[in-house]
Amino acid sequence: MEVLTANKAKIHFGEMLIKVQSAPVQIDKNGKPIAVMISIEDYEATEQIKLQMLKDRFKQVEEDIKNGLFEDDDADFFETLIAGKFDE
Repeated sequence: MEVLTANKAKIHFGEMLIKVQSAPVQIDKNGKPIAVMISIEDYEATEQIKLQMLKDRFKQVEEDIKNGLFEDDDADFFETLIAGKFDE
């Protein structure tokens, strides 16, 4: 993955937009990675994968409840879902 400093990313923003269409670009500030820029297609694909994983987990918890197998991690899942932290 290509790595740019935040300053270079700012200066060459237009070029970076073109580059991220084919590969992610990491942006570092003060020598530390702070962001990765990706294409909208990669972002949407990632969001779809996360959504599908969430749906699969929800379906599994539903099945566990129906079968009387409700466990603590199922409760944790719902607490995480309700708190809106399922992306973490």
